[in-house]
Amino acid sequence: QVQLVESGGGLVQAGGSLRLSCVASGNIYSINAMSWYRLAPGKYRELVASITEGDSTDYADSVKGRFTISRDNAKNTVYLQMNSVRPEDTAEYYCNVRIRGINNHNLRDYWGPGTQVTVSS
Repeated sequence: QVQLVESGGGLVQAGGSLRLSCVASGNIYSINAMSWYRLAPGKYRELVASITEGDSTDYADSVKGRFTISRDNAKNTVYLQMNSVRPEDTAEYYCNVRIRGINNHNLRDYWGPGTQVTVSS
C-alpha cells in the first residue's frame, strides 16, 4: 500500500522554529491534497494546514501567519514550517495524504505515524 514517514519533531522553546517533513511511498499513482493535523492530550484532532496539488493552502486560525505548509511533488513530500511556536502548539502532528493508487484510482487518505512537537515556555 502506502507508507508515510514523518520527521522533524522535537522539543523547541517558545518563539522558536521547527520544520516537519512527511514522505510518502508505495502504491502511488498521483497525490492530491496533503495536510497536517495535530492531536493534543484531551483534545480532538485538529486540521492545522492543507495544500492542494495546485499549491492552494488553508490554515487553522490559530496558526495563520506563523506556520507554512509546502510540498515537493518530485519527492512526494509535504512540509510544515512552524515559526513563532507557542506552548499551545504542543501536540502530536500527523500528516495526511490523499492518494490515487496505481490499480485503484479512487482517492484514499493515508495517515503518518505522528511526530511529537513539544514547545516549552
